[in-house]
Amino acid sequence: MTGRHLKNLLTSQERLRDQVAHALRAALIAGELQPGTVYSAPALAADFGISATPVREAMLDLAGEGLVEPVRNKGFRITEVSERDLDQYTELRALIEVPTIGAVTRSADRRRLEELRPVAEEIVTSARAHDLIRYLDADRRFHLSLLALSGNDRLVETVGDLRKRARLYGLTALAERGLLVASAEEHHELLDLMLAGDAPAAEACMARHLGHVRSLWARTGGAERAEGHPASVSPAPAH
Repeated sequence: MTGRHLKNLLTSQERLRDQVAHALRAALIAGELQPGTVYSAPALAADFGISATPVREAMLDLAGEGLVEPVRNKGFRITEVSERDLDQYTELRALIEVPTIGAVTRSADRRRLEELRPVAEEIVTSARAHDLIRYLDADRRFHLSLLALSGNDRLVETVGDLRKRARLYGLTALAERGLLVASAEEHHELLDLMLAGDAPAAEACMARHLGHVRSLWARTGGAERAEGHPASVSPAPAH
């Protein structure tokens, strides 16, 4: 991983710890930090051109999200997510989100649903532009905002945690092949059905959408390397 690349991910609008965490999430999504690999805070800090302290703090934040795990005297290992894990995350999300979408369709203020239209469009625009950080952020805001209309804060927290633990790795090649756009456009379809008050159809759309997301997960992992799409930057060695 090159220092120049990581430095370019830092902005002046956030405190350093948050900037580093954001940059590391971007590197995870792009496939530049590989699952199963151990990275040391000093090595990553050298790439950022900063001290090791904010890198360690950011890594601890990511550990709390289940994205990395501490390795004593070495650094942090990028968490590997198995096919079984992904199946279980999808099953849990379906059990929670599908009936909740039906309930929200029956009870939510249509004005509040329509307020999510710009977010749905942001998801599509980001997918077309291959802006994966913005894509995932908009997707998270859309889904959690819909669930929040149920009035159940604990439900929203639970789904938010499941989403973090099922973070997509190595999405760059998928975006470049246009495979995210169809999934992105389903957000408009879901909103249309909910605004029409068709709860059964909205539930079916949500279930289908989660199935499509799971199929995208199945195409990540080693697929990019097998098709000649290696991570664009070499990982920093653990010290």
